[in-house]
Amino acid sequence: MSNNIVKPSILPGFMELNPTDQILFNKMMDIIRKNYEKFGFLPIDTPLIEKSEVLLAKGGGETEKQIYKVVKGSQDMSLRFDLTVPLARYVAQHYSELNFPYRRYHIGKVYRGERNQKGRFREFYQADIDVIGNNSLSIINDAEIPSVIYSTFKDLGFDKFTIRINNRKILSGFFNSLGIEDVYAVLRVVDKIEKIGRDKVKEELVESGFSITQIDSILSFISIDGTNDAVMQRLKSLDINNELFIEGSDELGIVLEYLRLFGVPEENFKLDLTIARGLDYYTGTVYETYLDDYPTIGSVCSGGRYDNLAEYYTNQKLPGVGISIGLTRLFYQLMEAGIIKTIDNSLTRVLVIPMEGYFDEGIELSSKLRNEGIFTQVYLEETKLGKKFSYADKLGIPFVIVIGEEEKNSDVYTLRDMITGKQKACDYKELIMQLNNY
Repeated sequence: MSNNIVKPSILPGFMELNPTDQILFNKMMDIIRKNYEKFGFLPIDTPLIEKSEVLLAKGGGETEKQIYKVVKGSQDMSLRFDLTVPLARYVAQHYSELNFPYRRYHIGKVYRGERNQKGRFREFYQADIDVIGNNSLSIINDAEIPSVIYSTFKDLGFDKFTIRINNRKILSGFFNSLGIEDVYAVLRVVDKIEKIGRDKVKEELVESGFSITQIDSILSFISIDGTNDAVMQRLKSLDINNELFIEGSDELGIVLEYLRLFGVPEENFKLDLTIARGLDYYTGTVYETYLDDYPTIGSVCSGGRYDNLAEYYTNQKLPGVGISIGLTRLFYQLMEAGIIKTIDNSLTRVLVIPMEGYFDEGIELSSKLRNEGIFTQVYLEETKLGKKFSYADKLGIPFVIVIGEEEKNSDVYTLRDMITGKQKACDYKELIMQLNNY
């Protein structure tokens, strides 16, 4: 035995699933993809590796600290850290070829040098949609995005979830009316209210140098609650004469009106003035989606409206609105909480077991079954029949067909139901019907 054997292991922060869990993960991904396509979003897949100057065009900061550099020759390259920056580069580069409004979805891996801790990943899948306008983009698009979220999470098997919606212009306009110029400083603190609570938010605002009068007004404002219509009514009754505040309130009212027309039930969305979204580039509508019964999981889908997607790559004004589902993190948390469970060990519907001397017939039958669209595996190893049945049982393959002399001569097949243990003699036509009706 060689002494140079390397101990098999993976880096921390990278998720590797067994086939059973991967089947469930793929099903979730397929459901998300199907819903994105159902709403007319088109797929793209940008390179994992981009020029570092493209990825860091906005400026370094925290992003540069987390980015993975790729070393090969003299070209300065890095792994993409999200799907939005590559989208911006893509739209700017292919601007003349695209039809606007441009609706794209992208499901792919991104890389961030996150601090190593449970549930935080350095390699993970994101599932994004965005609608990009050329110079302008109707606010009604902001109302359609939650209908995509609703459709997707319903199909993922969730009934009780809430899409929380706000508008950054309302917050910015309100803070301006209080004489606060550094709006982002307040937004970054307010955005933490779900994680750290009201008292801690108050402490941080005091530390940031805001007056008690300003802080009390901020906390009173973000405490506005009630039905969606009641929140809108309260915003109007504040009678704040700030252009940005009025514009944001009007936009939120339009989003509320059209959300209902798009068919999103009232119990699945809520106007919430605490939703700020920490990222600076959101300028209007913002979204956070929570599973009602599992609030500790945090937001499972978030996003919003931005004024100019590709400002670092083109002079064209490209406003947009979009959302992202952190699929790897969501899957991990749902598994950890026991909300989803793996069921399928295999995707195969039937295992064909040829007896000795009848491999040709077994292979021919398996090919015919696959041509009928039936997922079929043929067992090609020479071992005891009991072990072959045990193999099907362990993988959860629901049916087994044994091929021997009798089957060859009569064209009648014995179909064994591995769940009930019952066997049934079928001709080929009935065999197909039985397997398709499973």
